[in-house]
Amino acid sequence: MRVLWLASEDAGLVSEAGWAGLPGWAVERVLEPVGALERLKNSSYDVVVADLPLPEWAAEEWLEEVQRIRGRMPVVFRRERPDHEDAVRLVKLGAYHLLCLSEDPDKQALILEGAAECRRQMQLVLLGGAPDREPWKKFLVGESGAMRDIDHIIRLIAARRCTVLITGETGTGKEMVARAIHLASPRSHLPMVAVNCHALPESLLEAELFGHVRGAFTGAFAQRVGRFEQANRSTLFLDEIGDMPLQTQAKLLRVLQEREIQRLGSSENIALDVRVIAATNQDLTEKAAADSFREDLYYRLNVVPVRVPPLRERRSDIPLLVHYFIEKVCRREDLATCTISRETLERLCDYAWPGNVRQLENAVEMAVLLAGERKSLYPGDFPMPAARRRDPATATAGAYAVPDEGLDFERTINGIERNILEQALHRTGGNKKQAAELLRLKRTTLSAKLKSLEMAG
Repeated sequence: MRVLWLASEDAGLVSEAGWAGLPGWAVERVLEPVGALERLKNSSYDVVVADLPLPEWAAEEWLEEVQRIRGRMPVVFRRERPDHEDAVRLVKLGAYHLLCLSEDPDKQALILEGAAECRRQMQLVLLGGAPDREPWKKFLVGESGAMRDIDHIIRLIAARRCTVLITGETGTGKEMVARAIHLASPRSHLPMVAVNCHALPESLLEAELFGHVRGAFTGAFAQRVGRFEQANRSTLFLDEIGDMPLQTQAKLLRVLQEREIQRLGSSENIALDVRVIAATNQDLTEKAAADSFREDLYYRLNVVPVRVPPLRERRSDIPLLVHYFIEKVCRREDLATCTISRETLERLCDYAWPGNVRQLENAVEMAVLLAGERKSLYPGDFPMPAARRRDPATATAGAYAVPDEGLDFERTINGIERNILEQALHRTGGNKKQAAELLRLKRTTLSAKLKSLEMAG
């Protein structure tokens, strides 16, 4: 592994001996930021390590230059006393990590190896492929905790036949997750068959799914094989399952239970080996409570639940997604690769993206195509509302008008704080570490606040 190390002049020898001398590692040590940039222009590396502070350079400006020269080069910063806010800011701008100089050398080595592996995977994705052992990785772009959780689930269930229910807002990439599951499975030698349950009227959906025999209904002039039969020994992806009519839901439930179908107009049972993956942007438990979705079908589908988080919950993936989409558009349109300015990337990371990954991809494509001959993208290429995110403190303050008779200040503030913490824990499935990151708190601070609120009642 080749490492370019922009070291401070007083960098300790202990740190260097800790990972710079590992077998198979080739570490080039440079003392000047400009010299490191020149090395990047002329040589290839797997990862860059930079010790802060940089002489005569702001970390953000130097990172932007690295990205201009080598767009997807992972940069790991090190500082004697790293600050959490600095870490968040640098990662949002595209840095891989901010380490403490005194961190255990073995842990530093693991992080550097992870950065190099991330770069290798990204290069393979951009080239349209992935390692033969894991081709499914090309459908999952992101290194956030949420994406790593999805990665872990796929590794556990891919080889099984269990039914999977993928939930998430519109545009989060639910179909990409379904394709990753299929490609990671032993069924990947056959194509995945997809059906959008919302796009077909009720009168056609059953025939589309189960097929029909000649004369089954008016216009059935010939026998037709349905999507379930097409997906035999493969995977059937049922998108927008929440919009499936109740009558069709009953038939789908029987198919999932019996693993066989009957074509419309026929009494013959056809045994099938089909793995079913369903997806929805709706809350099926609410629909079941309202009698618009069968509760028994919900439980049959929800054997393995996979939640794809909205983009606002995995903002650290935005820089990687932006670079991926830029490369994708430039390659498809035969354009010279664009770079993106630091201010632009920061603004994209700060925006809420209500349309999620799909909206981000469309925004990047428009920006690249309308940039013309320019080699870099700027904030003006992404026309987004100026008020991108509501300040939670402002929003909360406006929600509590002081009544004429007054109020209990401490109880009111505790209630607001409790509500925010509960929302964060709910979004992260009770994961305190992720909830703390969502609220930009230290995990210990979050735990202390929860304990304090419990004591306050």
